Amino acid sequence: MGIVAGLDSSPDFTRIVVCDADTGAVLKQGYAQHPVEGRPSDVDPQAWLLSLGEAAGGGLLEGVQAIGVSSQQNAVVPLDAQGNTVRPALVGGDKRAQVAAADLVDALGGREAWAQAVGCVPQAAQPVTKLRWLVKNEPDAAARTAVLLQAHDWLVWQLLGRPVRRTTDRGGASGTGYWSAATGGYRTDLVELALGHQAMLPEVIGPSDAAGTTPEGLLISAGTGETMAAAFGLGIGLGDAVVSLGASGSVMAVHPEALVDSTGMITSLADATGMHLPVVTTLNAVRTLRGTAELLGLSDLESLSDLAMKSTPGSHGLVLLPYLEGERTPSLPHTAGTLAGLRRESMKAEHLARASFEGMLCGLADALDVLRGRGVEVRRVFLLGAAAELTAVQSAAPSIFGTQVVVPQPADYAALGAARQAAWALGVSQGTLDPRNPPAWQGATAQVLEPGEELAVGQAVRQQFVSVREQTHPGAFRS
Repeated sequence: MGIVAGLDSSPDFTRIVVCDADTGAVLKQGYAQHPVEGRPSDVDPQAWLLSLGEAAGGGLLEGVQAIGVSSQQNAVVPLDAQGNTVRPALVGGDKRAQVAAADLVDALGGREAWAQAVGCVPQAAQPVTKLRWLVKNEPDAAARTAVLLQAHDWLVWQLLGRPVRRTTDRGGASGTGYWSAATGGYRTDLVELALGHQAMLPEVIGPSDAAGTTPEGLLISAGTGETMAAAFGLGIGLGDAVVSLGASGSVMAVHPEALVDSTGMITSLADATGMHLPVVTTLNAVRTLRGTAELLGLSDLESLSDLAMKSTPGSHGLVLLPYLEGERTPSLPHTAGTLAGLRRESMKAEHLARASFEGMLCGLADALDVLRGRGVEVRRVFLLGAAAELTAVQSAAPSIFGTQVVVPQPADYAALGAARQAAWALGVSQGTLDPRNPPAWQGATAQVLEPGEELAVGQAVRQQFVSVREQTHPGAFRS
């Protein structure tokens, strides 16, 4: 079919992969940092174009027939009626909008009203919440805002030469807080609730649709958010879940329908294929390991892992509830972590090291169980993040999760997912691919870990954790 490119504009950099459209084999790659210091909450979107240009230098895109774009989620680009930015894009976690999130929850009548409306409860990072923050703090900018785009929408629009038609995809739209994955439509009343007036929103096109063609004849696919692109790049399907180990953690799985969760623990996103991608987030994952390493005077997580392996499953009765930053799953925003089971024989560094790994993994297993409890099938778990390579994680995760664990080789799966989307749109435009079935690229190279004989041991560790959690925070998972 030819050659396609996937462009991933993350919070820090632009990565481009050029792939064979039939097999997904990576032919060339480009990379450039955004010309921005640190991770500010406000970014001129021109910075994304500058790094894109640098990453594509040296003729990287020569011969490419189609481009897919993935980009950081939660960034919102407010434009005026002429298509100019009203102010820099509001990006990142943006804790400054926490009060605005609470305002919006109350304004619609509570968490359940939001869950029913759009499948999620407003969080500080979401575009809908940032609009409310804008009204309260920069009313002039809010009043001039006539068009709302996300980062990947804006990049696609720029690549196409800023046409009158502006587009997005289901995946990106589902993270805004004003589009419902269940109904497949915008809730423009929620835009007005947040912004104080209506604004133009991009047209939501299908997963295999093209957003347009550049003047040079280059096809641009719909684009999507980084989470959806990474899932598509990994090649996950029904029965698969992805556990991402960052400072905080997230658990997502492919599901055939949107989930409505009045507790707010599940965010009901759409994926990049026409399916759904319910997500559960924990505030504490690798930060638990880093905190323990600092406490024990260790310089890195590899040393913590080595020390933990000197202990045994169950950490000699030590249980760490890793709610160091409060917690979202379960909803305990104002709590702190708990270390239980201290006895003279358990007060050793290796047992605390092991308890930090088991506590982190049990917290993520709780998040998996939130999805399982709503009928989401989980036959295997893809484990992502640098910490997934640690021996202590790999030895405990399969038995604690109670399922096969797949550890893919490190790669920019969001860029690969964007490239796969480009190949899909190109194939459909040429009549060689079905709009309902994406190209069957080879999946990620991975290490596969089975729970095996350790399953009963891991489930005992899990039960020990649950008992302490229920004693300390009774009914924490009851809605």
